[in-house]
Amino acid sequence: MKTKYLILLSLPALAACASTTTATRSPNLPAVSASPLNKIAGLDIVMGKTAGQLIRLFGKPQLNISEPPAQKLQFASGACILDAYLYPSKDGKTSRVTHIDARRSDGAAVDRVSCVNALRLR
Repeated sequence: MKTKYLILLSLPALAACASTTTATRSPNLPAVSASPLNKIAGLDIVMGKTAGQLIRLFGKPQLNISEPPAQKLQFASGACILDAYLYPSKDGKTSRVTHIDARRSDGAAVDRVSCVNALRLR
């Protein structure tokens, strides 16, 4: 009997631990990641770069989509498709790459470093 009361008395404390907040973001753009992708060898040539720097590196993008506050540039070759997401920097003046995705044309995942290298070689 004491166990039943103990369980009932502990329910409000457990309920207080539950989170009630929900994150909202555009379904088309990934959330800004806190992980430092630019520390991964091979991605440092893309991460933190501006749109102009990416265009100089890969050429004209296949897609250039603006969905404030983000911008998505898509570069493609026969080997892969690279989506680069640029968000405004802290100063609010310059957008820089904070996240990238890589895939094959059939949607299968591709190593991001391999995709970056393939796009550079075309």
